Amino acid sequence: MRSLFRLLPALRTAPTTRAPRREQVSFQLDAQRSIELLRVHDPRAKRIKLSVDERGARLTLPLRASRAEGERFLREHRGWLAAQLDRQADAAGNGLVRDGTATLPLRGIELPLRWQGGRATRLEADDDSGLRFIAPANAGDAALRRALKDFYEAQGRADTGRWLPKYLPDMPRTPRRIVFKRTSSLWGSLAPDGTLALDLALLLAPPPAFEYVLVHELCHLLHADHSPRFWGEVEARFPAWRDERDFLRVEGRALKGRLRQLLAG
Repeated sequence: MRSLFRLLPALRTAPTTRAPRREQVSFQLDAQRSIELLRVHDPRAKRIKLSVDERGARLTLPLRASRAEGERFLREHRGWLAAQLDRQADAAGNGLVRDGTATLPLRGIELPLRWQGGRATRLEADDDSGLRFIAPANAGDAALRRALKDFYEAQGRADTGRWLPKYLPDMPRTPRRIVFKRTSSLWGSLAPDGTLALDLALLLAPPPAFEYVLVHELCHLLHADHSPRFWGEVEARFPAWRDERDFLRVEGRALKGRLRQLLAG
């Protein structure tokens, strides 16, 4: 007991890691455009860093850096920031537009979208190798986005339903369930309870990229880590996994950004 009490002062004085401080701030990008960006004071940061992804711009500051230093850094990199935001906007494309020129991405292809009046709001495959959005004239944006999300989820369930019989027989168990959701970084995850989560943006990618992510997560039923043994299991089931991983590394942000644009946030 005496030795335990001797440890208590050390425990009380042990340093604690401070959590990053986040705040939304406005920045005048140019004469016509003011943007909102996320400013983060991060105790782990060693230098000022500016980044842009499908969620917008982020300025990361070490704790020792002042807000004035952050503002100066933004002004010095204003041109780079504007170019990156424009690039993200181009990659994301337009949102869900109700006109005759609209398209929607599915399995790596932009499909023409035709609008049709109807009582129920739903999206379905069209006979002309496109998509048909059926909706009443007064359907709101929220109802349209919900129907689009439901459509992508249904397509994802159909794809996984076709692929799973090929991979499940030599797995120690089946996933408890498969869910689709939007994620900011990961493409898939396997929870301790056996729930396999897949990013909804995979429905915008070519099918081999989606199938690779599914195989990757199924192989975590065999090995929970990313050890050489794990990658050996992936290789045995999906030899082209490196090509699809590289595709997602290059195009992944654009896919996530496009889905974010379509589903409006």
